[in-house]
Amino acid sequence: MTRMLRAAADSRLTRRSTPSTWLVVALACAGQFLVVLDVSVVNVALPSMRADLHMSGSGLQWVVNAYAIAFAGFMLLGGRAGDLYGRKRMFLVGLALFTLASLAGGLAREGWELLAARAAQGLGAAVLAPSTLTILTAAVPEGGARARAIATWTAVGAGGGAAGGLVGGLLVDGLSWRWVLLINVPIGAVVLLGALRLLPESRAGDRRRLDLPGALLVTSGLGALAYGISQTEAAGWTAAVTLVPLIAGLVLIGLFLWVEARTAAPLMPLALFGRRAVSSANAAMFVCGSAMFCMWYFMTLYAQNVLGYSPLEAGLALVPSSLAVVGGSKLAPRLMRIAGERNVAVLGTAVAVAGFAWQSTITSDGAYLTAIMFPGILMMLGAGLAATPLAALATSGAPAGEAGLVSGLINTSRTMGGSLGLAVMSTIAAARTRGSADPVALTEGYALAFRASALVLGAGAVLMAVWLPRRTKTL
Repeated sequence: MTRMLRAAADSRLTRRSTPSTWLVVALACAGQFLVVLDVSVVNVALPSMRADLHMSGSGLQWVVNAYAIAFAGFMLLGGRAGDLYGRKRMFLVGLALFTLASLAGGLAREGWELLAARAAQGLGAAVLAPSTLTILTAAVPEGGARARAIATWTAVGAGGGAAGGLVGGLLVDGLSWRWVLLINVPIGAVVLLGALRLLPESRAGDRRRLDLPGALLVTSGLGALAYGISQTEAAGWTAAVTLVPLIAGLVLIGLFLWVEARTAAPLMPLALFGRRAVSSANAAMFVCGSAMFCMWYFMTLYAQNVLGYSPLEAGLALVPSSLAVVGGSKLAPRLMRIAGERNVAVLGTAVAVAGFAWQSTITSDGAYLTAIMFPGILMMLGAGLAATPLAALATSGAPAGEAGLVSGLINTSRTMGGSLGLAVMSTIAAARTRGSADPVALTEGYALAFRASALVLGAGAVLMAVWLPRRTKTL
């Protein structure tokens, strides 16, 4: 009898100590939501940040780019660290760093303090993000349940990006710009405590070392290139302040490729790019990201600096565009079965080109429907239509055991392209504006950036039509 009672008690204890699957899914999705939200939530706060911290126009882009470059440069390293040291452990480390960096950014008194905090946020996000999906798939068995869990994770990620403008507008209007960062602190603390108690630990059998030199080289190289590009507007292309970081960035990227070709456990296995689907899809995603990443940045500045929208009004104005990218992502798989991935990617890019070309006709007294809503919908509908087939083509070109790595590469290519693209387009806009705060001058600068983006995407559409394979073998 005693043994039976003890066995029953042990059974009840085991059931209590085993977290519910939906709790694991909820925690993983919460981590993903924070990471994606912080990519977009700061956009509507940019004018307020600039005014409060007395930041320059060229420095303002680094509020976005410091996060994006650190995120892109360390994302693959974060995924491998989770395999090696445990997904739960890296989830906790990444979330803790992200939360502390959010606190530091929200309390920043100088522009450089904010930029340093944003870079630390990006590093935390790079460690956290890869673990969210692997924790979820490890907790949910294969089949319908896992498919539903992954669909939830995907929807939460899309919702985080879509909600960024609205959430940012509410916080800036109701409190201050600091709360777009400080809001992460209580949420991060709650998720951290829940994860510490409830998440199961898992790791892969891979015991290869981390390619930390590769991550440092590619991140430093991208940062140096972006900084050099941002200096061209004020100093020109031949000044030392421009040439030195540009040359340093190219050297660092070259060293990164040299290290990757020789290390036993490369961060970015160059042999993967020998496959047409992988190389072409990543190149196309890099080009698309370089143009489309700028959309939210310039649309927000145009709405507030030229049309006089409040942060909340600017966030609400971009809701249709946010919904359009989700709709395009949902529509793309249906079209892919009919027309093939390449044709859908080209179609989506062409739709985005039309949107960017329309947006480039903006005036200083533009109406909401024709200056923001309709062109914004076209731009983001095209982005959603193009991204899904490019991701499908990239993963189709790799063995099953490398699908996760290739998925990380396509996301890294998009974010890296976006970081450099934002530096280039900001420089183009600033060169036309010439430091003026006049609404007409600002509008001309923003319009030129949209026009340049349309040309880049047009070249991207040609690249896709010529280089991408028509469809994956599975369709």
